[in-house]
Amino acid sequence: MRVDGKGLLDRSKSVPFLFDGVRYSGYEGDTLASALLANGIRLMGRSFKYHRPRGVLTAGSEEPNALVTVGQGASQEPNVRATMQEIYAGLDARSQNRWPSLNFDVLGMNDLAAPFFGAGFYYKTFMWPKSFWEKVYEPAIRRAAGLGALSGQDNVDKYERAYAFCDLLVIGAGPAGLMATLVAGRAGADVILADEGSRMGGRLLAETYEVDGKPGFVWADEVLAELRAMDNVRFMTRTTVTGAYDQGTYGALERVLHHTGNRPHGAPLETFWHIVAKRSVLAAGALERPVAFRDNDRPGIMTAGAVRAYLNRWGVSAGRNVTVFGNTDDIHRTARDLLEAGVHVAAVIDSRHDAPLSDDYPVLRGAQVCGSSGRKGLESITVRRPSGEEKIQTDCLAMTGGWNPSVHLTCHMNGRPTWQRDIAAFVPTPGAVPGMVVAGACNGTFSTSACLREGAAAAREVLGELGFKTPDLALPQAEDAPYEIAPLWAVPGKGRAWLDFQNDVTVKDVKQAAVENFRSVEHMKRYTTQGMATDQGKNSNVAALAVLADATGRGIPETGTTTFRPPYSPVAIAAFGAGAEGMGFKPQRFTTSHKATVARGAPMIEAGLWYRPSYFPKAGETTWRQSCDREVQLVREAVGVADVSTLGKIDIQGPDAGEFLDFVYTNMFSTLKVGRTRYGLMLREDGHVMDDGTTARLGEHHYVMTTTTAGAGDVMKHLEFVAQGLRPDLDVAFTSVTEQWAQFAVAGPKSRELLNGLLEAPLTDEDWPFMACGPVKVLGVEGRLFRISFSGEHAYEVAVPARYGASLFDVLTERAEALGGGLYGMEALNVLRIEKGFITHSEIHGRTTAFDIGMGRMVSAKKDCIGKTMSERPGLEEDGREQLVGLKPIGESRELLAGAHLYKEEAEPVRVNDQGYVTSVCYSPTLGSMLGLGFLADGPARYGEIVKMVDGLRGVTTLCEVVNPVFFDPEGGRVRG
Repeated sequence: MRVDGKGLLDRSKSVPFLFDGVRYSGYEGDTLASALLANGIRLMGRSFKYHRPRGVLTAGSEEPNALVTVGQGASQEPNVRATMQEIYAGLDARSQNRWPSLNFDVLGMNDLAAPFFGAGFYYKTFMWPKSFWEKVYEPAIRRAAGLGALSGQDNVDKYERAYAFCDLLVIGAGPAGLMATLVAGRAGADVILADEGSRMGGRLLAETYEVDGKPGFVWADEVLAELRAMDNVRFMTRTTVTGAYDQGTYGALERVLHHTGNRPHGAPLETFWHIVAKRSVLAAGALERPVAFRDNDRPGIMTAGAVRAYLNRWGVSAGRNVTVFGNTDDIHRTARDLLEAGVHVAAVIDSRHDAPLSDDYPVLRGAQVCGSSGRKGLESITVRRPSGEEKIQTDCLAMTGGWNPSVHLTCHMNGRPTWQRDIAAFVPTPGAVPGMVVAGACNGTFSTSACLREGAAAAREVLGELGFKTPDLALPQAEDAPYEIAPLWAVPGKGRAWLDFQNDVTVKDVKQAAVENFRSVEHMKRYTTQGMATDQGKNSNVAALAVLADATGRGIPETGTTTFRPPYSPVAIAAFGAGAEGMGFKPQRFTTSHKATVARGAPMIEAGLWYRPSYFPKAGETTWRQSCDREVQLVREAVGVADVSTLGKIDIQGPDAGEFLDFVYTNMFSTLKVGRTRYGLMLREDGHVMDDGTTARLGEHHYVMTTTTAGAGDVMKHLEFVAQGLRPDLDVAFTSVTEQWAQFAVAGPKSRELLNGLLEAPLTDEDWPFMACGPVKVLGVEGRLFRISFSGEHAYEVAVPARYGASLFDVLTERAEALGGGLYGMEALNVLRIEKGFITHSEIHGRTTAFDIGMGRMVSAKKDCIGKTMSERPGLEEDGREQLVGLKPIGESRELLAGAHLYKEEAEPVRVNDQGYVTSVCYSPTLGSMLGLGFLADGPARYGEIVKMVDGLRGVTTLCEVVNPVFFDPEGGRVRG
C-alpha cells in the first residue's frame, strides 16, 4: 500500500501499466515491483522446480523471485527483474513459469512430489527403460525447464557497442562512490560514474539518515548537481559494470530504452560499453542475505533493507502488519522507519540474547522464526523462544541475516575474497584487480560516515598514483554507528528452509551434498545447482557455504567460495554481440578496386572476410575455364594485374624488431638487409605450420610483414600474444595496416615495361633485383614497391595509400591491356601458383609441418623460434610421413579432384591402404594438363612412381605420376630474369 508523506516520487504523474493483462497504475519513478506492491499484489512469480508461489524478495538487481516477461511478439524479453524494470505508459508485463495462470499453476503439483525431487535426483533417475529417455523423459524435462521463454521470432531491437576512456571509473553512486567522484572531479580528473540504478544515490535513497544535517538524498542531489556542472565528469545511469578484465578494461551494460515506451527508430535498446580506465574505485555496496527457516519463501517475506527501500524511496509499505526478524541492529532501524510512517509493527524478533529493547515495539530477544503459513501470501509466522513456540499473525516479514559486500568484480581476474569474522562476510582482497581500490560497504564498511571517509580516501589514493593534486575537502557529518552481528545462517527444524530461492535449493540439499561426499564448494554448487540461476546466488551463496562448512566440520574460510565470473548480472547475448547481427555477423570487406571489378562482370568470391574476383569474363567466353585459361596465358606471355590488397600487412617497428621476427619465424630476419624482402615460415607452438608470407625491411628498425588473406587476423593475435606473453622484454611495436595500403601485383614478361611508365625512376635489374623493396613515386604519389612473385613470372607488387587505390587500379588495367595483357582473378592466380608448386592454406591446413611441405631446412639451426622444439618431436620428421608432391594424371582418366585420397596402384582403396590425399588441383593451359598438389607418404622419394587417386564420393579413379611439385620453370629463370 502507498504511505502518505513517504517516498521520493512525483505523485502528480500517474503511469498506467499491465500485469498479466490487468490494468494497474503507479507513479513515474516506480519499478514494476514497487508499483505492484503499492497495488496490493504480492504474488509475482513461481519458482523454477517446484512452482511454489513467490513474491518480491529484494529491491535491486539481485532479485531471485520476481522475474517477468516484458513486451509481446518479437520484442518479448523474458526474465526481467521486476525490481529493476521501471514502469511506463504501455508497459505490458507477464508472470512466467506458470500454466495456465499465476494464481492457478498446474505444475504446482511438483511441490507435492518434492521428496522425489531432492538435490541430484536428475543424476539418479530417468536411467531406465533406456528407450524412454528420448521419447518420454527428455521432452518432458525440456518442456518443464527454464523460466521465461523467447518469442522464437527474429529480434527486432537494436543493440550498440560503444567505447569510453577515463582516468577514473567509479562503480556505484552511493555515499562512497559520490564522495570519490566529488574528490576526483574537483581535482580535474576525467571521471566516469556508473550506477545500475535509474537515480544515483545508492542507499541514501532508501534510508532516513542525514548527511551534513540534511536528508541523505538531498545531500546526494546537491553533490550530483555540482558534478553535472563539471565537464570532466560523465554520468552513466542505468549502467551495470558487468566485468573486470585485463589492463583496466571493464564491460558495462547500459539499459538505454527499457524505461520508456518511446523507442525512436534506430535507437538502441541497450548499449554494451568497453570502458578503459587508468584506475577504478569500486563502491558497489553490499547485498542483504536472508535467513533460512521453514517456508521462508512465501510472498510477503522480504529482506529488511528492501522493506525500508520500498517505504523510504517509493513510498510503499510491503504490509499492513509487519514483523521484523534478524540478527543485526538493522531490524530495529526497519521497525523505527515503519512506525514513523504509521505502519503497525507486530514484533521485532532479534536472535541475539543481548538485543536492545524498545518502548515503541515488542522485542523478542533470543528468538527465531522457525516457520510460516499462507499459501499465496504470508499470513502468520511461528516464533521459537526459549520458553516455547508461538504464532504471530502478520502479512509481511522483514528479515535480515546480515550484509554481504559486493566482492564480485574483484574476483573476475581469479582473485579470491577474504573472510572477515567481525562482520561474518567475505571482503575483497586488496590488489585483486590491478588499479582498483575498494571503498564503502563493498569493503565491509557499513556506516555512512565510514563510507564517505573511505570514498574520499580511495579517490586520493588513485589521484596520487595518476599525478593529480588532491583538493582539500571537508568530510560531511553522518551517522557512524558500529555494525554488530551474531551470525545466523539457518534456523534448525523440520521442513524445507530455502537458500537459493530461484533454483529451489534448500538447507537439506546442501547437507545431502556433503553426505554424498560433495564436500568441495564447487562440487556442491553443481550437485545442488546452488547459485547457478540468473541471480548467481547473490542472496544465498554465503549462507550455503556456511551450511556446507557446518555439515563438513570446517570453518567458512576453509570451505571457501565458488568462482565469481562475469557478467555480474545477466546480459543479453544480443548486447554482447552488438553489431554482429545480419551482415555484421559476417562483415563484407571490399577492396578499393571492388566497384571497377564488379563493373567488369567479375563473379566475386569470399576470401577470408574479403571479396575478390574469381575471373574476368570476356565477350564470347561461355565458361569460367575459358576466362581462367586466357588470364593465365596473358600473365605468362604479356602482363597481368591483380589486386592483392587483401593480404595481411603488419607494420613492425622498434630496436628489437629483427629479434622479434627471428623468434616468430623459422628463419632469420635480423640479418636481412634494408631494401630486401625474405620469405618466412611461421609455426604454431605445437610445431605445425601456422602461416607463411614475405617480410620486407624498409629501415634499420622497420619491417612490413605480409600474411595470407585468411590468416591475417590469427597472425596478428599470435604476434600480440608473443609480444605480451612470451617476449615482453623486446622493444617492438606493430599494427595492422592492411586497410591503409592498396596493393597490386603486376606480373609477366612486360611487367617492368608497364611500371616504368608510371614510376618516377625506371626499374633495372641492378637497382631492383629479385626480392628487392623500397619506396617509389607512382605518378607523383609516395608508394612502395616489392619485387616478389606468386606467379613464377618477373613480377612486382606496388602499394599506395588506400585513397589512391581505385585510381591506380584503373591506370594499371588500361596500361596492361595496351600491352596485350589485362586483369586476372583468383582462379588464374590459383593455376599460376600450382604450376610453381607454391602453397596456400590448402596445404598448410593446420596438420602439416615444415618437413611435410619440403621446407624443413628453413627452420634455422642458429636460433630458437616458436614451435621449433615441438617440430623436432619424434614422428614429425621421420620417414613415412606424408609430404608435399606434385601429381600428373596418366591413362584414360585425366580428372584430378581436391580431397581425393591416394593409394598404391594395385592397392584396394580402403582406409588401411591410404597413402595420402590431394589438396589442390587445376588445369594448366601452359602445360596442357591437369596438375595437382598433395601429400603422399615418403613423397619426395617416390618421384616417378604411379599412384591411384580415388574419390569415392564422386566415383572418380585416376592414375597419377608422382612428380616434383614445381611443374613450371623449376630453375626460376623467369622470376629472376
